Amino acid sequence: MAGSLTALSAHRFGRAREELQTAELLLKNANFRSSINRSYYAIFHAIRAVNALDGFDSSKHSGVISHFNQEYVKTGIFEREASKIIRNASELREQADYEDFYEATQEEAAEAMQGRYARLYEMAQAQLLQEDLLTQKERTQTYLYTAFCAKRLFGMLE
Repeated sequence: MAGSLTALSAHRFGRAREELQTAELLLKNANFRSSINRSYYAIFHAIRAVNALDGFDSSKHSGVISHFNQEYVKTGIFEREASKIIRNASELREQADYEDFYEATQEEAAEAMQGRYARLYEMAQAQLLQEDLLTQKERTQTYLYTAFCAKRLFGMLE
């Protein structure tokens, strides 16, 4: 059973990485609302990857987030900042997805993709690396992509 949970966790984190990459492409193409959406799902799947370590999943976003906050934030495994990032990401995604006249800005989408959301993705990555769930290839790909995002965030790339 533990092996299957490990594989599930790694798979979910792979989905998180794909969503983050998609958010970046959408941002580059000025699809800001969609970029915000995909940035949120990068966080959501990263959280699901961590929750998989407990064998937990839920069909509701609120259930996934609640379990993560209870088991990982309140216990100090993740910083309290993680809970705030998740709440802000969820609220911004709901605006982008459901408010008819909401106009997402490039700044909002960039912050979602490269800023706080990338920080939560990195926290989840660190937890999974600590649990030794990622293969060497996944570690290398994740490291390179995270380094690229960090460099863009701090203006080291054009």
